[in-house]
Order: sequence, then C-alpha cells, then structure tokens
Amino acid sequence: MGIDPGLASVGWGVVEGGARLRCLGYGHIATAADLPLEKRLAAIRDGIVAVLEEFAPDEGAMEALYFSKNVTSGLLVAEAKGVIRLACGDRSLALVEYRPDELKKALVGSARAEKAEMQKFVALVLGLDRIPKPDHAADALAAAVCHCHARAVDPRLVRRL
Repeated sequence: MGIDPGLASVGWGVVEGGARLRCLGYGHIATAADLPLEKRLAAIRDGIVAVLEEFAPDEGAMEALYFSKNVTSGLLVAEAKGVIRLACGDRSLALVEYRPDELKKALVGSARAEKAEMQKFVALVLGLDRIPKPDHAADALAAAVCHCHARAVDPRLVRRL
C-alpha cells in the first residue's frame, strides 16, 4: 500500500507485487477545510482503516514529509502522518518512508523528474489505461510501486522502520 499524506487530501493506492505489478485500487480521503482539526484527523484515520480492512495489505510505503516554504502546512501534514502511522501500526502494517527525490529517482531515473513523468510511469507500469486521479492517488501508487521495486532488490527493506 502506498500513501501520499496530507491534511486536505490523503492519497492511497494498493498494488500487488510479483513479476508484473497490478493495481488493486486507489483513491483519496478528502477532509473539509471548515472542519476542526480533530475531525479532519479522525476522518483520515477512519479512511485509512477502511482501506486497510478492505485490502489487507502486507506492507506500506509513505511519502516522507517535505518542507518547502509553508512550515505551518507542513506541521499539519505531520499531524496527519502521525494519525496514518498510528492507524497502520494498530493493524501491524509496517511503513517505510521515501523522500520525494527517492521516489522520482527510483521510478523515472532522475530525482528532478516532473510530476507528469511520474504519473505516466505509474500508469504504464501498472497497465492502467489512464493516469490515476486525483494527483494524490497517483503519488500514493508511485510510493507503492517504488516500494515493490525496492523490496525486490532488498527483501529486508521493511525493517528500515
């Protein structure tokens, strides 16, 4: 399972590994900006739990937090990541984090790859007829694909928690 954390929208994607990767499902959990923070975090928790219950993934990969210019929104994303980590931990789902540059390099071969390149690659490798939408879902699938590829190289990777 791949997760793209956020407060307004959390992307998720579930991929089945093997010789050929297969997308089992993807989507996003949206929270309304006018809700109190605790309600938004509860919605994220409940959404992640629902995905975990539906797909029962063996492992998870989450995009690492990247602070650019807005530290305040970064702190809110960090709170969402904590809720996501807790929901996964309660169900014994190990999570590995990948920095955005690691995801880009692993999938496209360049740490400076554009979002559109990543999305096209994800659709191609998963045999999808279109780029997954919304963008957060495509980013979550990218994390899942990256993790599947990394696990093929080093099966012990999940212990990197």
